[in-house]
Amino acid sequence: MAKYVAVHPMGTDFSFEQAKPVAEAVKANLTADAYWIRSWYVREEGKLYCEWDAKNTDSIREVFAKTPELPVDGIYELEMMVSSEDFR
Repeated sequence: MAKYVAVHPMGTDFSFEQAKPVAEAVKANLTADAYWIRSWYVREEGKLYCEWDAKNTDSIREVFAKTPELPVDGIYELEMMVSSEDFR
């Protein structure tokens, strides 16, 4: 499966308490073709960035269709991932 990042506009006052029910809804709708790995929230941008392992973007969109409280700006395939461990 490929890696993807989904970008969600959540506003600059998004909190863990608000994230919890959304995350639980996403987790309840995961499939064998789309699995949520982790997320990062950037308050200054008001955006949540979520990493996914998925068959394709459509499989991620199917999860989001069952989670309407999670708006989506875009889903992008990650072409390259670089870690500091790659340069030891």
